Amino acid sequence: MPSVSLNGESARKRQQEEVIESRQFLTFLVGTESFAMPIASIREIIEFGGLTEVPLMPEFLRGVINLRGSVVPVIDLSVRFGRAPTVVAKRTCVIIMELIQDEQMLLLGVMVDAVSAVLSIGVDSIEPRPSFGAGIRADFIEGMINVNERFIVVLDVQRVLSVDELASLLGMSAEDALGGGPVLPAQTQQE
Repeated sequence: MPSVSLNGESARKRQQEEVIESRQFLTFLVGTESFAMPIASIREIIEFGGLTEVPLMPEFLRGVINLRGSVVPVIDLSVRFGRAPTVVAKRTCVIIMELIQDEQMLLLGVMVDAVSAVLSIGVDSIEPRPSFGAGIRADFIEGMINVNERFIVVLDVQRVLSVDELASLLGMSAEDALGGGPVLPAQTQQE
C-alpha cells in the first residue's frame, strides 16, 4: 500500500517529476514546413518591421533591428537552410533569441514566416533525428515530434544559430559578428 503524506510532499514530488518529463516548444513556419525550437532560449516574438539592411553581408543576415536601444542582427532562417529568402507578409515575425557565447549573453533575431503555437511535449515523445530526408542539414535537427499525424522538426538552436559558424561565414570573429567588436572613440562635439 503506498504511503500518503499529510503535508502534500508526494503530490509535489509527482508534479516536479511531470515537469521534468515534458518540454515546451514554440512551433513556427518556414515556407510551408513546420519547425519547433525549445522556448528556453526565446526572449520574445516581435512583428517584422524596422529592419536596416547591412551592405556586403551574406544573404542569410537580413539586417539589424533596434530592440529598445540594442542592435540585434536578424537571420533569415529560410536562407540559413539553403532556401529562397523569406517573402515578408502579414504574419512574418522575428523570434528574439538569447544565446550564450563565451559566457556573454547575445541577442539574435530569427525571421520566420509565421509563429504557430507553444506545445508541451513529453520527453519520450521526441523521436530521434532522421539521418536523411529532412531537407536541412542533419546537425541542425535535435529530433522530431509527431503532432496530429504530422512530423515537426525540432531544431538544435545551438547548431542552427552557432555564433562561431555564422561568424566564420561572415569572415570575422564571433565577437565582431554580433556587435561586440572594438569600440571606436566617440566624436567630440565642437562648441
